[in-house]
Amino acid sequence: MNDVIKLLKSHRSVRKFKDQPIARELLIELIQAGQGAATSSHVQAYTVIHVTNPANREQIAELAGGQSYIASCADFLVFCADMKRPTEASERAGSNVVRGMTEQLLVATVDTALMAQNVATAAESEGLGICYIGGIRNNPQAVSDLLKLPEHVYPVFGMCLGYPSHEPEVKPRLPVEAILKEDYYSDDSAQVQAFDDTMQAYYQSRSSGNKDSDWSQNLKPLFDNKLRPHMRDFLIQRGFEMK
Repeated sequence: MNDVIKLLKSHRSVRKFKDQPIARELLIELIQAGQGAATSSHVQAYTVIHVTNPANREQIAELAGGQSYIASCADFLVFCADMKRPTEASERAGSNVVRGMTEQLLVATVDTALMAQNVATAAESEGLGICYIGGIRNNPQAVSDLLKLPEHVYPVFGMCLGYPSHEPEVKPRLPVEAILKEDYYSDDSAQVQAFDDTMQAYYQSRSSGNKDSDWSQNLKPLFDNKLRPHMRDFLIQRGFEMK
């Protein structure tokens, strides 16, 4: 196992950070590493907002569900799916642009996620900790207004960056047998049941606080109710009509 694989397998979310700034030069390197990610047809359909205004960070922390580490981390980034830049460039080149296609939404979202994961890996290789913040989609319009995002741009998630002040354990993942299937989709209920036992043992032994739960139990709140039902209308209003 080489150092890159070892790094990727050691990822964990960090929510407590030292009061230590990240050098601007390093932040730029991380963004450039993000730009090295694969991108559909070289569209590069993403924009990253570096939120430095303390009041704005406090407001985003509340909009994201009271996640205080958004305000306390060294740097906070919002990764946005951006179809404004490539469609306008295409128009300037003489194209009769068709906007609002579902595929454009998918391309921009996938591009953004790939770019962000490169940033995360690069950050961790430099000893930084990261935490993705999907909670900004709790109030995506308010976040968009705060960041002055134009039409055809939407905030996918945030990312906290900083030097860790704690060392949380690596959370177990599903066994490879559950997700790697040969030729055809196959039943994985036995592997999931075994993984529930693994996660229950993890939750009861972890240093950050134990609880009596497992993987399947933790999924219940995500599927008991409609999750963020406002997102469809929000995306349509952003110009992602899903035609």
